[in-house]
Amino acid sequence: MRSAKIVGVGSYAPPKVLTNKDLEKMVDTSNEWIIERTGIRERHIADDKTATSDIGLEAARRALEDARINPEELDLIIVATVTPDFIFPATACLIQDRLGAKKAAAFDLEAACSGFIYGLSVARGFIASGEYDTILVIASEALTKITDWEDRATCVLFGDGAGAAILKPAEEGQGILSSYLRADGGNWDLLRVPAGGSRLPATHDSIDKRLHYMKMEGNKVFKIAVQSMTEAAIEGLKRAKIKIKDLSLLITHQANARIINAVAKRLGLPPEKVYINLDRYGNTSAASIPLALDEAVKKGKIKKGDLVILVAFGGGFTWASAVIKW
Repeated sequence: MRSAKIVGVGSYAPPKVLTNKDLEKMVDTSNEWIIERTGIRERHIADDKTATSDIGLEAARRALEDARINPEELDLIIVATVTPDFIFPATACLIQDRLGAKKAAAFDLEAACSGFIYGLSVARGFIASGEYDTILVIASEALTKITDWEDRATCVLFGDGAGAAILKPAEEGQGILSSYLRADGGNWDLLRVPAGGSRLPATHDSIDKRLHYMKMEGNKVFKIAVQSMTEAAIEGLKRAKIKIKDLSLLITHQANARIINAVAKRLGLPPEKVYINLDRYGNTSAASIPLALDEAVKKGKIKKGDLVILVAFGGGFTWASAVIKW
């Protein structure tokens, strides 16, 4: 069984920035309240003409450039998203066409905020089996398209962006050392978009009731997120036979600064070993980890030989971790 490693990363966020001060003019909130409760100061917003595939395409191009790989070398494209361009066809197919990745298979994967790690794990399996050699994993979200700008509890949280990684075979003991995936569908209703699927197709009534926007029971989600991400980190390290003290960096899903700090505290990791860019992007769902990963690499926070753990939690519920030797 072959190992798999990340050979290139890239990210992109739309240029328009929405600050907390801007939100003060839209809903009953304040800059101080948002920072205290979430740690978010601003987020990037896609314009009316920009869709998930547009954002993901740019991140993919940057990852290919970083890996020095031609699109025609790609065997597979996986796109993790909860905001696809269409119900079908897959967003991955749209990106495959525009990239010119003529030899690549393509499909979407939906695991909410855990999507990027789920995608890495799937790609790792394809490489381990020998079926594919070069895989592009993209996590791209246009969450502001399904954000209710009249709901002060949720509209302050979300932003748009994408991150991507190129995976290729690695020597044993290198690259992705472990992955851990879990889910609990029993809590599906705590974080969801009620309408638009086969359970509740779009109607005038569903639109009038604003059921096509995200709904979340924040306090319940917070508690489960901390517990689940801590479990995922501990189990991922156990599978990789790595001790917490040997970690170089923790990158979690960037949902809320209080959640990130609570997980780090439970793991006993100091602030300098925890990467946070939530303040500038908000919660970008599946895209948050690859956005942070790309930034950390570009800033020199991750160097060759470093041990990095990625940990996520999202709607479904899903949670996951991946331990990587860079």
